[in-house]
Amino acid sequence: MPGEKPNVSFFATTRWTLVGDAGAEDPARAREGLAELFRIYWPPLYRYVRRLGHGEHDAEDLVQGFFAHLWEGQGLRHADVDRGRFRAFLLGSLKHFLANEWRHAHRQKRGGFATKISIDRSNAESGLALDPADPLSPDILFDREWAIAMLDKVLGDLEAEEEDFARWKPFLGMGSNRIAYAEIAEKFDMTEGAARVAVHRLRKRYRQRLREEISRTLVSGDLVDEEMQALFAALANS
Repeated sequence: MPGEKPNVSFFATTRWTLVGDAGAEDPARAREGLAELFRIYWPPLYRYVRRLGHGEHDAEDLVQGFFAHLWEGQGLRHADVDRGRFRAFLLGSLKHFLANEWRHAHRQKRGGFATKISIDRSNAESGLALDPADPLSPDILFDREWAIAMLDKVLGDLEAEEEDFARWKPFLGMGSNRIAYAEIAEKFDMTEGAARVAVHRLRKRYRQRLREEISRTLVSGDLVDEEMQALFAALANS
């Protein structure tokens, strides 16, 4: 409601636990949190379906049908929250959907959950590399795509929050020993100390926001470090 402060801890760390509460007292609130996760992370699912050999339009219909299945049916209520990871739940549920229910879903008119998400197929296609010689399995590539989507989300949030983000973004992925602070200071007409502080501050904010985003997709905050390692390992396979 207007004037109310958002429950920061709730929205920062418990989005995935809402899966288990989708049929609880406030299902609208549960689905609101899940809808945001779906909006962010549907491209890895789309690309996964494409890598299984489905065409563009079929893949789009299947992913939208999958969302509608979860939204309108019982899928969320039967989620195995003990598995801990929203990405594992989504991929496992998608596999089940494709194996057992896709023909029925494909015949349904788009609606329900699908109408609540803007699907940009062209954008998803632009990040897809259908290479038959790629030794990586669709499941491994899904984890990589998931990690990329998460990093893109965090970078987008920082860009919206930080006034000088474009100036300091190139240094996020650099090792400290590779950053020429003296050159940066001269370029931006500032002291070397100020340059160090600016880079350090943004890197700290980046790590913080990444941990927050990862925690949104986990049952327990105890899994954050393990999930970070898994996702960076997935990126290393690219």
